[in-house]
Amino acid sequence: MATIKDVAKKANVSVATVSRVLNQSGYVNVETKKLVEAAIKELDYVPNELARSLYKKQSKIIGLVVPHLSTYFFSELIETIEEYFVEDSYKLMIFNVREDLSQEEKIMHVFSQYNIDGLIVVAHIPEIENFIKLGIPMITIDHRNEDNDITSISSDNVEGGRLAAQHFIDNGCQHFLHIRGPSVLLTVQDRSKGFDEVLKKHKLKRHILDLDFRKPSLTDIKAFIQKYPRTDAIFCDSDTMAIMTIRALHLIGKRVPQDVQVIGFDNIELSELISPSLTTIQQSINHIAEKAHQILLGMIGDVPLKKQHHTIPVKLIQRESTMRKTKR
Repeated sequence: MATIKDVAKKANVSVATVSRVLNQSGYVNVETKKLVEAAIKELDYVPNELARSLYKKQSKIIGLVVPHLSTYFFSELIETIEEYFVEDSYKLMIFNVREDLSQEEKIMHVFSQYNIDGLIVVAHIPEIENFIKLGIPMITIDHRNEDNDITSISSDNVEGGRLAAQHFIDNGCQHFLHIRGPSVLLTVQDRSKGFDEVLKKHKLKRHILDLDFRKPSLTDIKAFIQKYPRTDAIFCDSDTMAIMTIRALHLIGKRVPQDVQVIGFDNIELSELISPSLTTIQQSINHIAEKAHQILLGMIGDVPLKKQHHTIPVKLIQRESTMRKTKR
């Protein structure tokens, strides 16, 4: 494998001149630059990225902290964020915390070791102040804290809850269940706020089941539905939960949507492929990733921010798991 010294020897220039060409810093006349570039191409020289990052004090690495990798939504989000940053020659360093708070210290050590340029936090980190102290440009996705100045991006989860409730009511539903993730999460709180707001306006009530977002229990969902036999509408905080809810309804002999209507959240690819296809609240993963890319690169380049929190619109995608009831 060729080294920078081999390139310098081939081009008959100094190592410093090759370095200036590679890092696009300092003056190098046009003819000399062409000689260096020709030597690089002929020797198939690959620059040492670590050495270049130390020289330029820029690693071209973005840290991405996620709660887990096993859900469709997060895997799609990671892939889309990566596509945006790769266009600007950045690499993602992904940390899967698996909701294990003991990972925090390890992650912070790696951040310092690799001198990352920016950080995106999707996971729920209670001690987020420790990350702030690192002095790295940072944004959060779906986590907003009024007690600090972290720039955040989130879908309009409150509106998502409103849309789900109103769609059920427009369809003639009257008895509601809400199957959601742990209530400690901001996304869960906001979706519940919007859903409850509309039900309260119509003097309607709901029953709540809190589950693990990553591994919701089919047994628990089935038992919960059976506890409330008059249920005709179920709002789920993820499409995964909604798909499991449809399965549970099938097992207890309930038809979807004739007996019970179901709405999910996310609009993952699978929601359109199941039968019946799933009515859901669509989060625009592409819009979230695009905004994260735009804001974080601006912060890295010291571009002043116009606002601290950015809300991404959501919309209801109607499919076969909901229907307007016919009057008898």
